[in-house]
Amino acid sequence: MNLKLFIVAAVAIAAGTLAACKHKPSAAPSQSVGGYPTEIGNIIVTKCATAGCHNNLSYSNAASLRLDTWEHMFEGGVNGAAIVPYSVDYSPLLYFINTDSTLGPVAIPTMPLHHAPLSTEEYLTIRNWVANGAPDDNGNIPFASDAGNRQKVYMTHLRCDMVAVIDADKNVVMRYIPFGTRPVPESGTAVTVSPDGRYAYVSLWFNDLLYKIDTYTDKVVATFTLPNAFWNAMAISADGSTLALTNQDSHEFIRINTTTGATTTSVSDAAMLNPYSIAGDANFDTCYIAGQFGNAYYKITGSQVYPRTVDNRPITHTTTGNSPDPYDLVFSPGREQYFISCAGTHEVKVFDRKTDQLVKTISVGKRPREIAVSTTEPYLFVACMDDDNPNPKCKGSVYVINYNTLDVVRTIKGKFYQPHTVSVNERDRSFYIFSRNQNYDGPAPHHQGPCAGRNGFYEVYDMNTMERKVNKRFEVLVDPFASDTRF
Repeated sequence: MNLKLFIVAAVAIAAGTLAACKHKPSAAPSQSVGGYPTEIGNIIVTKCATAGCHNNLSYSNAASLRLDTWEHMFEGGVNGAAIVPYSVDYSPLLYFINTDSTLGPVAIPTMPLHHAPLSTEEYLTIRNWVANGAPDDNGNIPFASDAGNRQKVYMTHLRCDMVAVIDADKNVVMRYIPFGTRPVPESGTAVTVSPDGRYAYVSLWFNDLLYKIDTYTDKVVATFTLPNAFWNAMAISADGSTLALTNQDSHEFIRINTTTGATTTSVSDAAMLNPYSIAGDANFDTCYIAGQFGNAYYKITGSQVYPRTVDNRPITHTTTGNSPDPYDLVFSPGREQYFISCAGTHEVKVFDRKTDQLVKTISVGKRPREIAVSTTEPYLFVACMDDDNPNPKCKGSVYVINYNTLDVVRTIKGKFYQPHTVSVNERDRSFYIFSRNQNYDGPAPHHQGPCAGRNGFYEVYDMNTMERKVNKRFEVLVDPFASDTRF
């Protein structure tokens, strides 16, 4: 019997990969069928994990995607996750075995290459299995174990209303969590995880809703209605009881109770224009907010707003050719200092927390955006979205600053394109760099899902070496924008 060749590989994986997959018949699968449910294993193990393709001997030449066992499938390939449990629309393996666009996304070339495609029945068998969580032969759902302790990274997209949940062990997307109520993108602009790792919160630009996610189940457990739409940034108090949010449209700052969703403080001041990123003391009695355009930032004590400037010049709220344009604002772990990235002047400003006096101006790459802080090493990671990059089809860098010495200790110019946000995994001493990839000069995405636009991606770096920890570009959905690590 001639067995069909089944390859789920990157479109960009070229002749070398395809040539490696020879049409050799394989032995009948054992009774375990690779740990898959029998009907799934009879398709995947028999038709995908054949000699020269996605088995234990050949997978490194087949997009690094190993499919001979259920467990290895969820390690993904060179482009990240092949299957995301429960997410038929965002599991790229399904795109390449589908020939009917009424059933889901279709990607070219159809797999198995140069052979008759899978039957509709075979495709639907795999699709329904994914929709039901892609369990193994004993009913175990991928990434569902150790829910209380599993390390994860939560990330939002601006142009696809899904929260990506990344498993920090395998480094692949393990879940997508939908949000929003409209047929157009509502843009998740901020995500933050409670200090105890129990809940994640997501705010939107084009909606007045705030989503509360149970990190044990990765499902939305509450939806709070905020006073307006157009929320920019969010921070959480040390005890997890209070969220602080800023609204650039209404020039507003609010505090809300994370249990009830009730607004406990609302500050709207004519002197507080363009409020953006926010950081506060342990109980949020005092907060600092960056004004995105011009040179202003704000100190709020109770409900009183105190405007300040990052450059000791007269206050301005508009972008000019030489305006600092404050973007992100973060505290050092001990809250002795705070740091403001200035996108217009390509700098990070350092201020003393007690005196609010400028301590140092640190030059960084072009258009610095979000800053991530490590608590196990004295490092700030500054995503410089538009910095020059010597690699082909790449743009952007990450500057690493020692927040004790205030020196730049490393400039990372990896294979990024518009890096905007960085998340630190202290447990594994690694960090995740997310690239928006919203320009056609950037690298072509591996696949196209239901969301309009170019998929972004992330890479994983080692905090010890400052080099890539995994030689993969993990593709996600359109315009990854904000991220936070669970623990």
